[in-house]
Amino acid sequence: MTRAKRKRFPYITFTLLFIGSIIWIYPYFWLLFSSFKPTSEIYTRFWPTKFTIEHYKFIFLMSDKLQRPFLRALLNSIFISVSITFSVIVSSAFFGYILSKVRFKGRKSVFNFILFQMLFPGFMFIVPLFVLIKTLGLLNTYSAIILPSIISAWGSFMFAQTFKSIPDDYIEAAKIDGANTFWIVTRVMFPLARSTASIVGLFTFIGAWDNFMWPLIVMKDYNKMPLSVLLASFNHEYSSYVGPILAGSVIQTIPMVLIFLIFRKYFLQGISVSLK
Repeated sequence: MTRAKRKRFPYITFTLLFIGSIIWIYPYFWLLFSSFKPTSEIYTRFWPTKFTIEHYKFIFLMSDKLQRPFLRALLNSIFISVSITFSVIVSSAFFGYILSKVRFKGRKSVFNFILFQMLFPGFMFIVPLFVLIKTLGLLNTYSAIILPSIISAWGSFMFAQTFKSIPDDYIEAAKIDGANTFWIVTRVMFPLARSTASIVGLFTFIGAWDNFMWPLIVMKDYNKMPLSVLLASFNHEYSSYVGPILAGSVIQTIPMVLIFLIFRKYFLQGISVSLK
């Protein structure tokens, strides 16, 4: 490649990336602007003649009269996602420590089993999982959504890989000071794996927040539904209320955007660690 071509190459690359980014982000901007448009302009104009918050008022003030409590559904989503994320981070840290630092017979087989079961898509287990939840009498409860997701094979694998790179000297030093396993994992190993915890937590939260199929199957109570399922049910029965549906969709994306902006540093570090 000549010098002139090498100079032009970055500009061509940047131009293609810029065009690609515009195409990628256009649907979100359309969604955002449409949630502030008058209903008559949602499908006719990209830029509204005036901005209005009537759709957001409808969600927070009027939706209860239609038996669709959007605000409660938003709090349900936060509670469910935070509970699952916290459980996955804690359980994955301990499982990762056991798989990477504790010597026991069959450890390699357990590790290989975790890798093996990660190959199967989640929908294969929906029917047996539904039968189990129904047998336990947990249908239409928060536990039906939270319990199946409190342990993550992928999270355990990520923590195990990170803990393997940490020298055993830290553990030996902690044991000399009288530390037990709980103290070693929480006070020694976990702080050294903050990047891994961030990426596991971020992806777990996004997965729990966007989870639609499983809550739709096990939850029929509108007062306990997460926002994603309530929006779908509202769209199914009141499809003419397009504006509130778009406003609810925007609200659903806000926590993920905020979490990414706050933990962006750890997220990028975690991505680099996972690619090593």
